[in-house]
Amino acid sequence: MTSSFHDTRWTLVSRSLGGDSVARAALSELCEAYYVPVVAFLRRDGREEDVARELAHDFFAKLLAGGAIDGADPMRGRFRSYLLAALKRFAADQRERAHAAKRGGGQIHAVIEQGDSKTGAGLQIADENVEAPDAAFDRQWALTVLARALATLETEMRESGKGAHFDTLKPWLTADGDMTPQREAAMMLGLSEEAIKVAIHRLRKRFRDAVKAEIAQTVSQAGSVCEELDALMSALRGS
Repeated sequence: MTSSFHDTRWTLVSRSLGGDSVARAALSELCEAYYVPVVAFLRRDGREEDVARELAHDFFAKLLAGGAIDGADPMRGRFRSYLLAALKRFAADQRERAHAAKRGGGQIHAVIEQGDSKTGAGLQIADENVEAPDAAFDRQWALTVLARALATLETEMRESGKGAHFDTLKPWLTADGDMTPQREAAMMLGLSEEAIKVAIHRLRKRFRDAVKAEIAQTVSQAGSVCEELDALMSALRGS
């Protein structure tokens, strides 16, 4: 984690309200990290893949253009919460514009298609098994945080000459189904079984620290990191 919590990306953005080059660069990095969660939200909100990606680009372009971030409240702390609220407003505005375009020419459109009065065909009932847009956003956010933390850890280990350790022990971080037995992993790395257990424990701790460091970049108060970590675990569980 950074030596000074107040130097995190979101703190720089919220403290200056995006008004200088450093804040804009920090905001750009945050937006890059949240692209996939935004697309996931828009897809679950009813857009096709290509449309969702195009709208995501439009959303971030508007956010980065300047001024849009001015409503950020540094005391509220979470970039995730701020971004989701802004995204909902953006999606609602886009939907209203689309509806307005369809209403053009003075035509009146029925809100509900009744279909066959006997069978009820045309009446659509929400599928409770379909993931809600908010849940899709949070789940993809959690997966993105883990992926970025894993990439950071991999870079650190390869730069320190421990690339083989990372490649061998990575399954214990990602819960891959084809996980190598610890005895075989120990032989591959020339370690004892006891040493491999210690190595796995240390790697898991480093990974958790990397996840917390990634989260810390998106909050403006140190105490919020644990809360966001809880939210991440909740999103992964699908609760």
